[in-house]
Amino acid sequence: MPIAVDIDVMLARRKMSVGELAERVGITPANLAVLKNGRAKAVRFATLAALCEVLECQPGDLLRWEEEAATDEATAEEARVAHPE
Repeated sequence: MPIAVDIDVMLARRKMSVGELAERVGITPANLAVLKNGRAKAVRFATLAALCEVLECQPGDLLRWEEEAATDEATAEEARVAHPE
């Protein structure tokens, strides 16, 4: 996925545990783990705002866009060739 999540970076900077962050934000540690490991499909703005408030940061400190790997682009191109519109 081209959106990378840097919650671990902010946790380290704030010397805070995942459990403490989850408790202060009001989400389960399991849901926070899904988000911080990049497996979430979406994040609510309310959750993002709470993360920013607790970690004293901006949304861009937690989320960033990365170009997809060349292999993903090659796979997408192969799919377009195999199944043209």
